Amino acid sequence: MDLKRSTLSAYGWLLDLLVIGLILVMLVTLALSFIRLVQDLWLIVPGALGGEGSNEKGLHQLVINVLGVFVLIELFRTFTDYIEFHRIRLHVLADVSIVFILRELLIGLYGHTLQWMDILSLAALLLVLVGMRTLAIRVSPPKERVKGPGTD
Repeated sequence: MDLKRSTLSAYGWLLDLLVIGLILVMLVTLALSFIRLVQDLWLIVPGALGGEGSNEKGLHQLVINVLGVFVLIELFRTFTDYIEFHRIRLHVLADVSIVFILRELLIGLYGHTLQWMDILSLAALLLVLVGMRTLAIRVSPPKERVKGPGTD
């Protein structure tokens, strides 16, 4: 019985360590993404103020990067939720998926690269994800903290 308890404790400790490592990597990635956004904005400003020509491609890239940061923020929230609750909550995972689908939809609409079938497919997927998120919130477990592996 002691071997089982110590093995589960070591597993929980190792899993927490890995997730904390992923959070640190995501923090660095988020910081680098933010720096990239500032650089993109700095390159676009002269064109927006009537400088050398139109910077439509730079503006398109800025929109893509901003939407990508939102996806990173939602992923970061998923990992921090895992640290707190020792499980991945379905509605948080649905949030990440919804933000990612919206990102792809907005990029395609902004770049005029989506066909009507693509838009319908993404809209249907978005509807399913929103329905899943709604159900996950309505039929969620109690608010008390769920004990994960290695916790007493």
